[in-house]
Amino acid sequence: MKFEELNIEKEIVRALSENNIEKPTLIQEKSIPLIQQGKDIIGISKTGSGKTIAFGIPLLEKVNSKDLQALIIAPTRELAVQISDELKKFSKYKKCSIATIFGGIAINPQIQKISKSQIVVGTPGRLLDHLNRKTLNLSKIKSLVLDEADKMVEMGFIEDIEKILAHTPKNKQILLFGATISKEIDKIKKKHMLNPEKIKAETQVKQDFLKQYYYNITQNKKFSLLVHLMNNEKMKRAIIFCSTRATVETLTKNLNKNGIKASMIHGKLSQNFRMKTIKDFHNGKSEVLVASAVAARGIDIKDVSHVFNYDLSQDPQEYIHRVGRTARAGESGKAITLLSPRNYEAFREITSRYKVDIKKLECKEFKRLFFDAGSFRKKSFGNKKSFGNKKHFPKQRKSNSSIDRYQCPF
Repeated sequence: MKFEELNIEKEIVRALSENNIEKPTLIQEKSIPLIQQGKDIIGISKTGSGKTIAFGIPLLEKVNSKDLQALIIAPTRELAVQISDELKKFSKYKKCSIATIFGGIAINPQIQKISKSQIVVGTPGRLLDHLNRKTLNLSKIKSLVLDEADKMVEMGFIEDIEKILAHTPKNKQILLFGATISKEIDKIKKKHMLNPEKIKAETQVKQDFLKQYYYNITQNKKFSLLVHLMNNEKMKRAIIFCSTRATVETLTKNLNKNGIKASMIHGKLSQNFRMKTIKDFHNGKSEVLVASAVAARGIDIKDVSHVFNYDLSQDPQEYIHRVGRTARAGESGKAITLLSPRNYEAFREITSRYKVDIKKLECKEFKRLFFDAGSFRKKSFGNKKSFGNKKHFPKQRKSNSSIDRYQCPF
């Protein structure tokens, strides 16, 4: 099937074609006709399945006046910017203005942009700020989208969403998209949605495209093995996921010290720094990104051939979102987890809850490297605050040999 068969406006089809998007994904094929009909939608599909196009195209088609007509709520600033950028590309041949609203930057330029826009994309906190200032009027919107709804619940935004919904008309169309549906989201469905159609596409990357492996390794040998793998794997672009900010920061420092050019992203970095880091990684200026969970959801970064889990989150679902950063758009990818004893319980939860084929690989000989676990200055990243925490990284034993042979304990 092609987009023309979904009765999409020619101007939008033309813009899609110019971005080499010719055929709809499953979630797009199922969602677009129903949204065009004005139905409320609950769309469930895996990361990278094309949810932005699924809800974005019908919204763009409905734009027909100067008033604000659609609101898209996203959990993170990065995702809000990405959604806006995508919609701007697809509305190239339509008269449509899109405002992107998030915190951490000046509010006055946002106020001016809102007054001229037909679509607003924003994060919950800053949207509430505008509503309280009366610089955002949602009384005439026809459609409201909750993107990555499950992530918003996880981040504690459910009360903010309820407050925002209170400022909207009752007869609006609600489009809810995410990878899973929690009890809190189910309450929103019952309270605010009208006979929603539930659409479920693939919720995980196909095993044919994604190869998943793990090494059983003690904590103090992880870094050496990681560097060994990165030097020996044939990688286009890699994301290394960590469960804490301290780990992200310290690991990035040590990778750069060992000749691997890595950038980092986590929730406490400045907005400008985070956006520049994502842009540089997206444009190929950086080939390795060390990230906390903030980058695991929603953000579409192409050509990621490898995902490394330096450690695991206590939330089993987070593993699925992490590995979903690779093997996208029909490309193959590899996910490698460095499994230490502290993550055994989380790993058991992942393998028992999800149908994942994760193969164990035996540890081979690799060069033992020094890992600086001490605090360090953030000045190399544009901030003078010190950070890093020794307790997250056990001391490494000294080796008399530059090459050690380590055998996995099971």
